[in-house]
This record gives sequence, structure tokens and C-alpha cells, in this order.
Amino acid sequence: MTKPPLTLYLAAPRGFCAGVDRAIKIVEMALGKWGAPVYVRHEIVHNKYVVDDLRAKGAVFVEELDDCPDDRPVIFSAHGVPKSVPAEASARQMLYVDATCPLVSKVHIEAERHAEAGLQIIMIGHAGHPETVGTMGQLPDGEVLLVETPADVPGLVVRDPQKLAFVTQTTLSVDDTADIVAALQAQFPAIKGPHKEDICYATTNRQEAVKAMAHKAEAMLVVGAPNSSNSRRLVEVGARAGCGYAQLVQRATDIDWRAIEGIKSIGITAGASAPEVLVNEVIAALEARYDVTIEVVETATENVEFKVPRVLRTPA
Repeated sequence: MTKPPLTLYLAAPRGFCAGVDRAIKIVEMALGKWGAPVYVRHEIVHNKYVVDDLRAKGAVFVEELDDCPDDRPVIFSAHGVPKSVPAEASARQMLYVDATCPLVSKVHIEAERHAEAGLQIIMIGHAGHPETVGTMGQLPDGEVLLVETPADVPGLVVRDPQKLAFVTQTTLSVDDTADIVAALQAQFPAIKGPHKEDICYATTNRQEAVKAMAHKAEAMLVVGAPNSSNSRRLVEVGARAGCGYAQLVQRATDIDWRAIEGIKSIGITAGASAPEVLVNEVIAALEARYDVTIEVVETATENVEFKVPRVLRTPA
């Protein structure tokens, strides 16, 4: 039986970013150095396949330090943690390794510097997301106000409108964030922004690649986890950029085949915490049903690499 033709647009860049790659290496190197079990506070990155793989190697994932014994190493996830977490670990004399993405750490430092200069901080982010919780937790309660949409801005109650600064979660929609920043600047003209964009290079690059292929593809599949902020944003960006149907899938088994029945072109991308093996799995599932022609849509080249913490490095 002849398979129907399908053009598959493959976004580049896609998948793992430098911060995710570093965080996974930290867990693997910790297991190699100290043996199992190694505890990890929160999912090291938001991807079930990655977490399950590390769990099989001896990582134990917990939500709080209370769930960790004092005598085993604990790793803090790539999303960052409030200052109270390493403080508690130190008080318990625990061995801990911080796998916070350096670009998230940059936002932490930025917030602290603004606070030292006497500025109150407004954070653009998603309530409850571990990165937002971690960033807001760098300063005392009440020092960081959260906004999620432009509609939140008019209701902000600040100490002094002349002494404000804003920071953002690194995995937000670039366009949505621009709208919120515009609302903040309209209400608080003196507000200060970051010296360099807080939304990370990987988030921006993956959204740009999606925009570039959205008008070519009748449907789009984003490989990523439901709790992955940057993956969810890719679905939204694809829909807004003109793609008629965009779906988030963790694995090929999640594909809604009825929704894409009869289409002739599909775009595929992956969130920054999704491994390439899952992208290949989705491609293989499509190739089983269609006569696939692959076209790469490349909008940027990435060569960023972050060093692992000194405690895990092999002496020269």
C-alpha cells in the first residue's frame, strides 16, 4: 500500500540547551563520584524520559530537603532554588551540588544587585514554577512582586514608583514578555530593566525557529513535557505564528493521529529539556505512516557550553 506523502519541517535549533545538558551531566558525574543513591531536589529538568533514565541509574528525586538523609549528596535542579534551601543544607552539613543553569543564576544576581541599590523588584514569570519560586526566594518576602500578564500590572502596589526594576523567568514567550514589559514601562516610566535580556538564548532561538516554519506547516508537534514552560510556550508560539494545529507530545505514543489526518506538512521541534531520542521516535512514527521528506528549518547555530561545578571536575 502506498503511503501518503508528508513534508516534515525540522526546527533547528531544538531540544537540549547548555543548561539542561550541564544539569544532567552533574547528576551522572555525582553518581560516578559518590555512587547511588544521589538525591535530587525537584526534577533535574522537566522531562519524564530524562528523569526516569537518571532514576534507573540511582538518582532519587524528592521535592524537599526534608526527604533527604544528611549523609548522601543532594543536587539542586537546573531551575534554581530559594536561598533558604542551600542555607538549610549547610546547617545540616549536607554535601550539595547546585545545578542551577548559569543563565538563571544571572537573573538571581541581577535581582540582588537591584535590591542592594534600593530598588523593589517586579518579576515577570509563572506563579509556582520552580524557577520563579527560586528567583523570588533570593530576596526577603515582599521584596519581589510577581506579574504574569499585562492585566496584572495596574493592580501592582509598589513602595516607590521611582525605585523599581524588573527581571523575568528565562523560559517565557518573547512576545508575551514584551507586552508585559511595555505595560510596566507605561505605568512606571522609571523602571529599570536587565542589562541583557533575561529570556535565555535557547528559549529565544527555539521560538524563532518555530516562527520560521509555522507558516509552512499545516500542523506542528512539539516534543516536551506538560510541566516544561519553554515547551508549552513553543506550542503557543506556533499557533500564534499561523500554524493551524499545534500539539505538545511527550512521546510518539501521544500523537493524536486523527487530528493530523489528511495533512501534507508537519513541523517538529523540541523543548530545551527534551532529548533528541524522543524527536527521532516521533519522526520514526511518522515515517511508518507516511512517505516522509525532511526539510531542516535552521534559524541559528548554538555552540554554548557551561562548565560543571568544581567539586565534580577531575583534577588536571
